[in-house]
Amino acid sequence: MDSNEREPSEQPVPQDVTPGAPVATEAGPPVVEAPPRAPGIAGLSTPYRVVVALALGIVAVAACGHLAAVFLHVAPSNTLSKRHASTIDAWIYPEFEQNWKLFAPNPLQQNIAVQVRTQVRASDGGLTTGGWRDLSAEDGAAIRHSLLPSHTEQNELRRAWDFFTGSHDENNKPNGERGALSEEYLRRIAMDRMAPGEREDDRIVRIQLRSATTAVAAPKWSDEQSDTRTYYRELPWWTV
Repeated sequence: MDSNEREPSEQPVPQDVTPGAPVATEAGPPVVEAPPRAPGIAGLSTPYRVVVALALGIVAVAACGHLAAVFLHVAPSNTLSKRHASTIDAWIYPEFEQNWKLFAPNPLQQNIAVQVRTQVRASDGGLTTGGWRDLSAEDGAAIRHSLLPSHTEQNELRRAWDFFTGSHDENNKPNGERGALSEEYLRRIAMDRMAPGEREDDRIVRIQLRSATTAVAAPKWSDEQSDTRTYYRELPWWTV
């Protein structure tokens, strides 16, 4: 057999194939290879790219607006913060309130636990008052030994109680316009954590909150004397 003649199965295969061009195979008709898609957003179709771009733009504007409001809230009083005080306060309070207590000359030296109890109306009309439930202890147990503790479990209840005490006097009467808002915020947090009664037809009709405040004892090497007894502050019953 002539050395220049080759068997059909020995025919050379072209090495350079243009993406998307048909490739001949022995098994059947040419197969069209799909061109590689660009990664990320560039690989989406035009309508989806427009939607993603709009979503990212909205998120960026919202993030910048939030950071600007927080900055004006914590910054020293200035013309801009005074002129837009009502708008800034409406956005910041109560969820995003900031304070400098950690860096104060006299930082907090007390453990404050927020507790709640409920009155439950049973299907037979009977009214039962439950025992005190320590919500702060539950938050502490949830974040203890956790590598990624929840920001909500660390701060939500604590900040809500600070918000309430800062807007009420010692007789639990509101001393400003934010008093009603602080009550609603604290009540909503407590109700979100409460379960219904023992039976499905039981209904919570009222809740009551209180704080248990205990001073942190002085270290053993200190001569300072501190009262470590626990003092309670009970709020009135709130109808749900």
